[in-house]
Amino acid sequence: MGLDFYTGKLADAVNWARKFSLFSYPFVTACCGMEYMSVAAPKYDIARFGAEFPRFSPRQADLLIIVGTITERQGPALRRIYDQMCEPKWVIAFGVCASTGGFYQNYSTMPGCDQVIPVDVYIPGCPPRPEQVLDALILLQERIQRGEGHSQVQLKVESGHYDVPTTAIRPRTAHLPGGESGGKAPEGAG
Repeated sequence: MGLDFYTGKLADAVNWARKFSLFSYPFVTACCGMEYMSVAAPKYDIARFGAEFPRFSPRQADLLIIVGTITERQGPALRRIYDQMCEPKWVIAFGVCASTGGFYQNYSTMPGCDQVIPVDVYIPGCPPRPEQVLDALILLQERIQRGEGHSQVQLKVESGHYDVPTTAIRPRTAHLPGGESGGKAPEGAG
């Protein structure tokens, strides 16, 4: 019991330090960038939450903030940036275009950045207000403290220290008509 107690308290202390020292990498592609920039202004002051210094190198960042529309051609570059980030890493999808593709429903727009990388927190809106960004940052900090970020859970599963089945981490789509492949709907549907 003694060793588990100390390692549990150490993990809590490490997660507390992580949540107040987020180094963000802003991946800004569209008009939401103006609202994102206002979050760092004195009125909203993202520095209160320990996330004020953007890093423009993925190797120095642990928080990827995707701001704006992601096209199909940008998908591989976004994945490469995500893969280059240090572990554990977190992702925020800023705005409706980053979350769902927005009002661009065409062949070149990706229907959400979660098609390429896992997302921890989604911020709705077109564009989202700075208050929503701060709320999302607080929500992410709470998840980091509990150790529930996507990469934190994935690291625990890979090391064998997580007792939840992997299917609980990555939601299955078998309940959808056609399963994961998006094939034909079952007989009698629609």
